[in-house]
Amino acid sequence: MKHLLSSTAFIVLNKQLAKKIGLNPAILLSDLISKEEYFISNGMTDGWFFNTESNIEEDTTLNSYMQRKCIRVLKQEGLIEVKRKGIPAKQYFKINEEQVIQILNNLSIKNLTTINNNKEIKLKNKYFKKPMIHQIEFYCKERNNNIDANSFYDFYESKGWMVGKNKMKDWKAAVRNWESREKKKPKKMSKIDSQLSEYLKGKEYL
Repeated sequence: MKHLLSSTAFIVLNKQLAKKIGLNPAILLSDLISKEEYFISNGMTDGWFFNTESNIEEDTTLNSYMQRKCIRVLKQEGLIEVKRKGIPAKQYFKINEEQVIQILNNLSIKNLTTINNNKEIKLKNKYFKKPMIHQIEFYCKERNNNIDANSFYDFYESKGWMVGKNKMKDWKAAVRNWESREKKKPKKMSKIDSQLSEYLKGKEYL
């Protein structure tokens, strides 16, 4: 009887998330999170892990057509990334944990009767996940810092998301440092302002 009630016999589902993105996408996301935990415990460090359609169907009852629809929804919401690689090609997934947490936090704020008393769900980083451009854009808009998200992404992508000799731990902190450096840069003068400044300097010596 106990094995029937074990955690592996069930899919843990967040009801508010299911209402927002749909029941089937929420089921698939829950299954992928479970698979991610398995791969992390077996040494996965970059966030990418594979899963097959047949395995997903066995665990969730979602057939291949339903899976493709769910994956489209999850990608549109920015909750997962998907790519095919290897020979023979396998489908790899990456869960954008910060986006999942952000959605859950927003839902908990709207739902005043949740058991967590409206406290934010805290993210405990298992490993660094580089942000997507739309996440950087959203954070920069929140801070109203006028940082170009594409430039920030391209800069750190070219450096392998390293800060000096160390792997980046917090991309939001990197945004704030970038923001601080931008504020310290001297503002460029227009050609007219520059000429006026030179003229006024010359007047001082007359």
